[in-house]
Amino acid sequence: MDTVKMTNIPLAERLRPKTLDDYIGQKHLVGEGGVIRRMIESGRINSFILWGPPGVGKTTLARIIANTTKAPFFTLSAVTSGVKDVREILDRCEKESRSLFNSSRPILFIDEIHRFNKSQQDSLLGAVEKGVVTLIGATTENPSFEVIRPLLSRAQVYTLKSLEKSDLQELLSRAVSTDAILSKRVVDVEETSALFRFAGGDARKLLNILDLLEQSTPSETPLIITDAFVAETLQENPLAYDRNGEMHYDIISAFIKSIRGSDPDAAVYWLARMVAGGEDPKFIARRLVILAAEDIGLANPNALLLANATFDALSKIGWPEGRIILSECAVYLATSPKSNSAYIAIDAALEEVNRSGNLPVPLHLRNAPTKLMKELGYGKEYQYAHDYKNHFSDQQYLPDGLSGKRFWKSGDNESERKMQHRMDSLRNKI
Repeated sequence: MDTVKMTNIPLAERLRPKTLDDYIGQKHLVGEGGVIRRMIESGRINSFILWGPPGVGKTTLARIIANTTKAPFFTLSAVTSGVKDVREILDRCEKESRSLFNSSRPILFIDEIHRFNKSQQDSLLGAVEKGVVTLIGATTENPSFEVIRPLLSRAQVYTLKSLEKSDLQELLSRAVSTDAILSKRVVDVEETSALFRFAGGDARKLLNILDLLEQSTPSETPLIITDAFVAETLQENPLAYDRNGEMHYDIISAFIKSIRGSDPDAAVYWLARMVAGGEDPKFIARRLVILAAEDIGLANPNALLLANATFDALSKIGWPEGRIILSECAVYLATSPKSNSAYIAIDAALEEVNRSGNLPVPLHLRNAPTKLMKELGYGKEYQYAHDYKNHFSDQQYLPDGLSGKRFWKSGDNESERKMQHRMDSLRNKI
């Protein structure tokens, strides 16, 4: 292919690995002894779902598996495919699987499988269960929330991680030395801090930035990569390195931090950016539910109720009116008092569990459904709280050795100060 045509192909596509040995990152899956490497080497590919952030090699890994096993390879995008498209592809897969010329089961790769609705996912079940296809799904969302249980039970989930600095360095070196365009230029990499920071563990983003730097420098001039050059170039072209939607995570982060920081105007702006960019409304609503519990919590317990109602209403109303529901929730959460005391409390309790292990439940708190258990003292001397003044007794509820330990501490807000005062009053019998 001539150089002119090559320039029309993004660097990330020009450098897409074709073999497992060229694949960078995910050593826990594809390194020596890794489960996916063993699967490929055995030639027996089972259905699975790849879960991880953008630009970590989900699509590339699926293509490498198909190339290595010589299996017929079919792809669907959950963004543009309907049930009819799924059925047509499955019919083609079934014909391939019956062909005398194919010894490998067809692979069906579904990008962004989390965007398939229940009926679309249901249409895959029979083909996966009968072995008509090997399903490989890719998702940036937790499959436990987005993939139906029957499909999950038939597909193992493998988690991919953001690329480490050493992986990004290896990718950068490979691009400079082997790419058909970059290798013909004088490239001097003086600094990588900004390059790696903007890439954020995303291989595609790194290569898109590098592509942009190359295009921003005249071909007769050496390409000198410095932190200042990277920052300046990206400032002038804020969207240029985001050709495939990687800003998805940056904008949701800005949205969440704006609400956490009590700025309703910024919250609505970032919400508008997501709405205009075609973001999945349920993705936004789900983050609002999490945020209501994590960042507002007991300072305003109604926040979680409203966030949950927002998710429910959005499911019923749909788009475009759903944007109004999201806006109402975002403004309410942004203007609510903030507390992360519940979040801190559960993490402190988990830390204690990891430290002290499975401490026994005190006998008086144990369930005693049988006579033998009662004879062993299960439930003996338990104090029924409603029999006491203010529905409170001072019996021990924590395991021995942890009595008196406090995991929850009041946040600095009116709601929790009242809660703390009540607890202090009960404990001190004020």
